[in-house]
Amino acid sequence: MINARKNRSGDAMEAIISNIFTKAGLDFKEQVYIGEFPKLYKTFGDDVKKFDFVIFALNKIYCVECNFYTSGGSKLNETARAYQDLALKFEGFDEYEFIWITDGKGWLEAKSKLAEAYKKVEIYNLSNINDFVLKVKNRNA
Repeated sequence: MINARKNRSGDAMEAIISNIFTKAGLDFKEQVYIGEFPKLYKTFGDDVKKFDFVIFALNKIYCVECNFYTSGGSKLNETARAYQDLALKFEGFDEYEFIWITDGKGWLEAKSKLAEAYKKVEIYNLSNINDFVLKVKNRNA
């Protein structure tokens, strides 16, 4: 029961993002296993990754992770580090791009970790997610 409560903010964030993508008319799927993309799958090896969203644009597939943190703690540091590692795996591919959408007051306690991640990961939050939507739409124009 604790996990169910603990992940409510994550589920709510996914619902918000899904709604934004739907209203923008983006071509996307939710909860997509990496196995659907053989080239990526080969790079990830035994790491059976599932992305929160995959957006299909002209000559580009965006693999998106999203989360929302209501409180700080070691989980934020762990997530920032994990997504930096994940972004590195995408560097060898022109047709795939990793995007991280995160928000929440929990980041106030981990600003330095988030700032560090910004150097290696393309990150958006709820206040600038429309920049990402425009990026995808412009790619399709």
